[in-house]
Amino acid sequence: MEVVVLAFVMVAGPQILSSIFFATSDHWRPTSAAYIAGAGISISIIVSAAFLLSSGASNEGTSDKTLYWIILALLLFAVIHTFLTRKTAEPPKWMGKLQTASTRFAFILGFLLLGVFPSDLVTSVSVGSYLEAKGHPLWYFLAFLGLTLLFLALPALTLLILGSRAEPYLPKARNWMTQNAWIVNELVLALFIALVISNIAS
Repeated sequence: MEVVVLAFVMVAGPQILSSIFFATSDHWRPTSAAYIAGAGISISIIVSAAFLLSSGASNEGTSDKTLYWIILALLLFAVIHTFLTRKTAEPPKWMGKLQTASTRFAFILGFLLLGVFPSDLVTSVSVGSYLEAKGHPLWYFLAFLGLTLLFLALPALTLLILGSRAEPYLPKARNWMTQNAWIVNELVLALFIALVISNIAS
């Protein structure tokens, strides 16, 4: 269940919205595939690095609780800021380019968005640290990676499976998420706060 929550945190927000934008573009097959490939590589690098660094830190007796408290404070600030600016916030300008994006742009976006986006970066680091702390091998993260990429691929898979029958619904989902992005952001932040509190408590 925790893997499902972590994977949802990874994609909820501009990540899945970008997937929908790519799926509603003229060249949705190559751009969607490039976006997912970039995300997969980025996540793998971050989780692996966190796993190796956590191994070294645990050997020196370093505690992660201070870091978790800092993250919790930042997340609470983000919740308040997102709510207060919900009526004036606008989608990032780069989202307007997604429906005409090149394959190269899609790959780079997937790599950066799933790698260095704050919530995703901390989530990937948490996965790597958790596996090392529990004594699990690194390859256990493949379940988390696979589920995250499956979520990202859902818009494209919907088109592949349903064909033209899915075409009217994806733009509606895209428009709703664009107009209600702050709700999605608050949900993601709430889930992430719960995970951080769980890590502090343990």
